[in-house]
Amino acid sequence: MSLARFLLRRSLQGIFVIWGVVTVVFGLRFIAPGAPENVLLPPDVSEATRQQVAAELGLDQPLYLQYFDYIVGLPVGDMGTSLVTRTPASGRVLSTLPATLELAIAATVVAIVIAIPLGVISATRRHKPADYGATLFSLVGISTPNFWLGIMLVIIFSVQIGWFPSSRRPVGIGIDAILADLVALQLEAAASGLRDWLYYITLPAITLGTYFTALITRLTRNGMLEELGEEYVRAARAKGLPETLVRYKHALRNTLIPIITVLGLQLGTLIGGAVITERVFRWPGLGTLIINSIQARDWPVVQASIIIIGVGFVVLNILVDALYTYINPQVGEN
Repeated sequence: MSLARFLLRRSLQGIFVIWGVVTVVFGLRFIAPGAPENVLLPPDVSEATRQQVAAELGLDQPLYLQYFDYIVGLPVGDMGTSLVTRTPASGRVLSTLPATLELAIAATVVAIVIAIPLGVISATRRHKPADYGATLFSLVGISTPNFWLGIMLVIIFSVQIGWFPSSRRPVGIGIDAILADLVALQLEAAASGLRDWLYYITLPAITLGTYFTALITRLTRNGMLEELGEEYVRAARAKGLPETLVRYKHALRNTLIPIITVLGLQLGTLIGGAVITERVFRWPGLGTLIINSIQARDWPVVQASIIIIGVGFVVLNILVDALYTYINPQVGEN
């Protein structure tokens, strides 16, 4: 099967998954306690006023009509109107999404840079101090709650040492601002913006990426141990190939498929699961928006947030499948 047909099939499957997510999320609004119009009105308002507001919001229509209108509006980006700010819900979600993507990608980079070399070292030095150290690091990283780790990092590196800030970044510091300076050839401003961005994102990225780092380390170690025992590795060594080439070009490459699986799925998890980390560091991302919207019962924004996270999961899974097919074309035949 060609890559194009393989991706087409996965994309069609992804559309049905997204439709299922939309349906479930839409239905949750009607079984959750509290009516949306109560968010906009004081408790002592008359029943006639409540019914008038419900009619203006379209909440007096039958459920199937509300569902149909919602589905029809999604392809053009209409996810409803925020009950709190009276602005498009999609606009509020998309305005916070870049901050969450920055945090998730930064955490992934931290995990990849640390975990894969550490896993290779652990596998090639089995039952030696380096292996025991990597194993201990993995167990601690997997077992440590990220909210506790974030608080500890703030206490140590923000309060006591003062190396990093303890709260949210100011408006205007982000990858978008850095890219704008690069496009305008303002290299000094871009370098200054990059320093400020690293200053604010370091602790949140470490907090969010620690569990991911430990997981990838263990996965890399186990995969490398399995591959280093295969016949083709012994044959490559018998031919006199350098050990570095055997490890990183042959053994590590064949270990990449499960690593790519976890990378793709965990990146989606990081995007949707950065709520606690964003709360600890007051990071202006999607997780903070979801919490605030739930507290305010702003269901259109909650729905839009969950749908966009679901779409992100589907897109990442399709990209992972594409990488599968590129690395091992036999995957696309299954």
